[in-house]
Amino acid sequence: MFYLIGLGLFDEKDVTVRGMEIIKNCSRVYLESYTSILMVGKERLEAFYGRQIILADRDMVETESDAILENAAQQDVALLVVGDPLGATTHTDIILRAREMNIPTQVVHNASIMNAVGATGLQLYNFGQAVSIPFWTENWKPDSWLVRIEENYKLGLHTLVLLDIKVKEQSEENLLRGRKIYEPPRYMSPTVALSQIISAIETASSTNSDSSTSTLSPEGTLAITLSRVGSPTQKLVAGTLAELVSQPQETFGDPLHAMVVVGKRLHPLEVDYAGIWAVNRENWARVAKDVYEVKD
Repeated sequence: MFYLIGLGLFDEKDVTVRGMEIIKNCSRVYLESYTSILMVGKERLEAFYGRQIILADRDMVETESDAILENAAQQDVALLVVGDPLGATTHTDIILRAREMNIPTQVVHNASIMNAVGATGLQLYNFGQAVSIPFWTENWKPDSWLVRIEENYKLGLHTLVLLDIKVKEQSEENLLRGRKIYEPPRYMSPTVALSQIISAIETASSTNSDSSTSTLSPEGTLAITLSRVGSPTQKLVAGTLAELVSQPQETFGDPLHAMVVVGKRLHPLEVDYAGIWAVNRENWARVAKDVYEVKD
């Protein structure tokens, strides 16, 4: 049997009881180590689970999955995934490969940022399509995610924004030269994400002759940043895009981070709940009333 097991959001103790029982009985246990990371090291997991863990990087999971699936038809093999196992298409793909090899599969679900974002007080059924924001480079500044945010906003839906992480990534030069030299890990901060969002909004506004189609503005769009959700050091910060981007980086807490861009249909209870974390509660309430037209 091939198992995909979710580990939850924080540390080794977030695994479910069923997931723990399976891990202890597996012949091999892999840890997917690039779509997200836990806040503890592999050694802590091995000590708690009582099993040796093999790190599986992007190359192994995406191009060498046969090594993970080897003998899984005769033995129990597990791939551990931070959050929920089916939160990334990569993991759907490895299940399909297992099925092609006639290997039985089973998924053990767990909490992920996709549902833990409810910590903001925003109702989960009011969320639209989630987006990911990659690090921009000097020559590569994709902004297709802004269209999804604006679509959600117009429909009154909140947008979960996943911030880029770079783990075992190569520089352009090393990639072109075929050198297996990797850059230090990088985790996108809310400051960088907010700067890119505001820049994309300003670029869209300046290149669009019909200003009425520009639905977002730095001063009139509410957002919430999230740090280390599910941990004892969890931290949320709320405000307009303009307010948040002007905050010192330490305001947002330690990585990993995520964000929410608040949709147009905002409920008074959501305003009150999230307002606890506002950098300026008076302005948070004013924008909710004047821009989002939230009634008292």
